[in-house]
Amino acid sequence: MNFKRFLFLGMVFSLSASVFSQQHSSDKKQTSGNPVFPGWYADPEGAVFGNEYWIYPTYSAPYDQQTFMDAFSSRDLVHWKKHPRVLSIENISWVKRALWAPAIIEANKKYYFFFGGNDIQNNNQLGGIGVAVADNPAGPFKDALGKPLIGQIVNGAQPIDQFVFKDDDGQYYMYYGGWGHCNIVKMAPDLLSIVPFADGTTYKEITPENYVEGPFMLKRNGKYYFMWSEGGWGGPNYSVAYAISDSPFGPFKRIGKILQQNPEIATGAGHHSVIKGPGKDEWYMVYHRRPLGEKDANSRVVCVDRLYFDNDGYIKPVKITFEGVKASPLSSKKQK
Repeated sequence: MNFKRFLFLGMVFSLSASVFSQQHSSDKKQTSGNPVFPGWYADPEGAVFGNEYWIYPTYSAPYDQQTFMDAFSSRDLVHWKKHPRVLSIENISWVKRALWAPAIIEANKKYYFFFGGNDIQNNNQLGGIGVAVADNPAGPFKDALGKPLIGQIVNGAQPIDQFVFKDDDGQYYMYYGGWGHCNIVKMAPDLLSIVPFADGTTYKEITPENYVEGPFMLKRNGKYYFMWSEGGWGGPNYSVAYAISDSPFGPFKRIGKILQQNPEIATGAGHHSVIKGPGKDEWYMVYHRRPLGEKDANSRVVCVDRLYFDNDGYIKPVKITFEGVKASPLSSKKQK
């Protein structure tokens, strides 16, 4: 064998070994890392369906480019698979732009995907909160109504950033609202309409102190943990605060911040959701943040870090990290 051929084969072997080592390292990855998947994404909705974790984020881009949504699934929180365009405006007749902040829930043997569309500024414009339906969490989701579910500005709340919550009695509620106002509405069992409360009202304002947008509800040990985003979404001080109540309607007295920037790691940490892991009190905060050095408001990435409660039931401030979280595989048993 001549020297040049020997040298060439040696280079090929070295390159192959390097590629194998990188793939092997990826397969044996110990933590998720943050961001948990590449690309500009925001407003992540985390969910557990069967033995899989799912994340549904907003595609973070100028409004006219926000015309679709991708999803990501994982068996262990560490390795993620992309599902492109699970929802797009081709399947929503009334949405043209600003497809935002998904919320998803499994019910009636289907998957209901709630979204905001068109960024309406007044009640003469078409847009608001819609709902799409599919037979599996990867879609494709198709518009169920042909019009917004909520298409009006009520109590000063822009119809965006919806979250659908199922209480222990089986009743579904939707929390939503931008522009510093939050409403709660009662959902019909088919999740395709809203129905009046017992007192005859349809929309109840429950806005806590400093609320801006991005509501989320979690129930633990009989207490209602209401969370929301504060600050401007495009700035470094975007953050998450919370309150605790004995009722899904509040009152919600602000306790303090539980997620915010760390100037050594990232800025603009906010608009979150919470995923329940398989452990008895195992929780994960899914959120977006802006990498250091990024100035564009849409330069946002999705991250996951642990969320802990203290012995008195208060939420400890979440520590944002580059490492992310360790693997936590789900069983096929439905999580509680």
